[in-house]
Amino acid sequence: MELILSHDIDKLGKAGQVVKVTDGYARNFILPQKKGYPATPANIKRIEQEKIKRLAGEQKIKKEMEALAEKLAKASFTVSVETNDLEKLYGSVTDQDISKILQAEGYPIEKKAILLENPIAELGIYEVPIKLHQDVTTKIRLWVTKK
Repeated sequence: MELILSHDIDKLGKAGQVVKVTDGYARNFILPQKKGYPATPANIKRIEQEKIKRLAGEQKIKKEMEALAEKLAKASFTVSVETNDLEKLYGSVTDQDISKILQAEGYPIEKKAILLENPIAELGIYEVPIKLHQDVTTKIRLWVTKK
């Protein structure tokens, strides 16, 4: 049976894609959960129109994210943390802390977009990668200073 997926399904396809599945899989999983619908000529035509609209919307979002990436690449941010006499941090600077700093500065970046491999545990200047869109990644400059 051929279906048009309305949601992404792992190991099967993405939304809007026409896939061929067994009748039982379609009847028992995809159709009852409304994750797809039959691939009739009318539905295929409708999906093509929706795909064009979605691509235009994605291009707009991508351009906005590229503009935001340029702003972030030029900016630098400072984090003041508590340290001991040997200038060791009490704790560390995490992606959540960086997200709060960015949001305080007016940049709506969620913590899952910050690609910090390990929490920052020392004073210094760091380049922190941020993934704004699936095709747009930038780096911010983060200064970790003591209070």
